[in-house]
Amino acid sequence: MIAVWKREMQSYFYTPVGYVFMGVFLTLSSVIFFLQIMSQRSSDLLTFIGNMSYLWMLLCPVLTMRLLAEERQKATDQLLFTSPVSIIGVVLGKYLAAITLTLITVALTLVYVLVVMLYGQVFAGELLCGYLGFVLQGFAFIAVDLFVSGLCRAPVTAAILAFGLNFALWMMDLLVSAVPAQLGRALSFLSLYSRNEPFLMGQLSYASILYDVAVIIIFLASAICTLDARRYRGKGA
Repeated sequence: MIAVWKREMQSYFYTPVGYVFMGVFLTLSSVIFFLQIMSQRSSDLLTFIGNMSYLWMLLCPVLTMRLLAEERQKATDQLLFTSPVSIIGVVLGKYLAAITLTLITVALTLVYVLVVMLYGQVFAGELLCGYLGFVLQGFAFIAVDLFVSGLCRAPVTAAILAFGLNFALWMMDLLVSAVPAQLGRALSFLSLYSRNEPFLMGQLSYASILYDVAVIIIFLASAICTLDARRYRGKGA
């Protein structure tokens, strides 16, 4: 697993993928920070973090599109299937590489916190809750999009389908108030955005933490099962 993690981390920085993800993420978050915090002389970092969470929908497909789909496209997945590393180790190694790059990028956004601290008041407890929910939501999106990558034969296809699924999750959140009450409650229960709301109010929600962790486990397990099934079907699958 560690070998897979090292390989993927090197790949992120030997190719434009890692730089594109970090560059676009930080550029867009800087624009959001300027419009919401600097131009309004606000110190409402939780709302800023909530707006940044929409970047997961846009950028996680870039981070995950090649992790499994490229292996299948180049037929190097057969080497993984016969390597000493288990399928579980392969998937977890690739997932850990994606979340490592994510954590590095999120850590760089702490510069915005330092800027706010120069002229405003920052409440550490609320900020930690906001960032915890933000990071867990990102980890969940990465797991979902990694699973999509495992279903596809080409990275571009994986990126398009992952973005489509992420967009559907966002639309599902918007439909909560437009559908019958029972269906609305079900959609709200399943929404990654609704689950993040307690964190954005500075509240530590154990239910939301468990939900995000459950989503991560379910989609990583699904990716593992997908690869395992393809290994048994053989090279042409």
